[in-house]
Amino acid sequence: MSSFKTLHRLTFALLIVVSLGLIFLQCQSKQSPNILWLVSEDTSPDLGCYGDNVVKTPNLDQLAKQGVRFTHAYATCPVCSPSRSAFMTGMYQTSISAQQHRTDNKKTLPEPVRVITHYFRQAGYYVCNSSLNPDQPGKTDWNFLPNEEPFDGTDWSGRAEGQPFFQQINFRLTHRPFERDSLNPINPAEVDLPPYYPDHPITRRDWADYLESLQVLDRQIGLALQRLEDEGLADNTIVFYFGDHGRPHVRGKQWLYEGGIQVPLIVRFPNSRKSGTVNHRLVSLIDLAPTSMKLAGVDIPDHLQGIDIFNFWKRRRILYAARDRCDGTEDRIRCVRTHRYKLIHNYYPDRPYSQFNGYKKYRYPVLTLMHILNKRDELTEPVSRFMGTTRPEYELYDLEQDTYEINNLIDDPHYSRLTKRLQGILSSWETKYDTGIYPEDSLELEQQKQLMYDKYRERMSNQGVDPDIADEDYLQWWEMKLSEQ
Repeated sequence: MSSFKTLHRLTFALLIVVSLGLIFLQCQSKQSPNILWLVSEDTSPDLGCYGDNVVKTPNLDQLAKQGVRFTHAYATCPVCSPSRSAFMTGMYQTSISAQQHRTDNKKTLPEPVRVITHYFRQAGYYVCNSSLNPDQPGKTDWNFLPNEEPFDGTDWSGRAEGQPFFQQINFRLTHRPFERDSLNPINPAEVDLPPYYPDHPITRRDWADYLESLQVLDRQIGLALQRLEDEGLADNTIVFYFGDHGRPHVRGKQWLYEGGIQVPLIVRFPNSRKSGTVNHRLVSLIDLAPTSMKLAGVDIPDHLQGIDIFNFWKRRRILYAARDRCDGTEDRIRCVRTHRYKLIHNYYPDRPYSQFNGYKKYRYPVLTLMHILNKRDELTEPVSRFMGTTRPEYELYDLEQDTYEINNLIDDPHYSRLTKRLQGILSSWETKYDTGIYPEDSLELEQQKQLMYDKYRERMSNQGVDPDIADEDYLQWWEMKLSEQ
């Protein structure tokens, strides 16, 4: 009987060893997953899967059904070059002196920081970056000089047989100028405007054009996803879709309100893993670097400031974002956001919200409209606030009760303790991570201001408009332009 028990135990132990060996061999033979980042420009979560009832985005809606849709994903900056500098290094742009949009006096990344493709390449990945056309390089727009060539090519087709890839495909939309969707035109009368915009035909047409541009983007995303299927790569590719920052509208892009920093984020795994999941945790775009590395089995360097968004035990309780000079428009704004509250610190409260910015004057018809209506004293709260000559040093919003960030609670005594706590949290973050060069070099600043004015005048002239045109005449030009498209 004792011999039988001993034999049984030996047999059982042998089976365990064999099973573990088979599992080990399977793990060894399993190919590392491909990582595909689909990045659109200037995109807020205004998709069908995020609840917009007017826009038609079937491809992204399907991607969300197949994967994980994040409801609280945020850029670290509401404009492209600092945001991209951050998520492509896994570092806050303010910690690597990449916070100004843009700069000609670029510096090499400080040690030990690298573009994240460096770590994928070290792990044997083919790293590439393209536009929708796989033969054309995709947007980088970083405010630094990389320490090495960041990409091996433009497309995964250049990799060796069996080699995994990290691919970034950049989509110009929904950056202005918008592209109207002739297949699914949107009736401007049906769009839902935020209450901080004037309800005017120009506002509605401009917003409808943005949504139609989203629909065109959705079809482009569909082409990229279909290619994965056609080439048999979908079963071993983890897909990330996200916007580089928020929508290109007044109080959106270049501002730390939700419209400027909240972005869509969808992650799809092979084999329907986590399909149809909705995740409400706070996510920063600098988290995508360590998350992608973790999923690919790539060692995560200690200096990265993001975290793995799928780590059950470690999650963000607080988010941070920063806005600095945009082109030649000098500013400095910081914010801290919890799940419910946001505190914004305006470092230049003596300046108006709507400082002159050549890009916005050239591209934003609603901004010209608001200036005219303000002169006529035809704007009411909360629309008129953005035309003020000054702004508060601090803004505090309850995002559960005030999703549009209209009711500033900073002077409400009931929130004084919360305000002090958030101010302390933001100050601690600035001490640790807001270490960029301040003030900016005066020569660089003057060069960027002059460049902005020169570009503005050149662009206006190229479209047949006098750069010194009166607002009223420019608005008439916009009415004609929007009716022609």
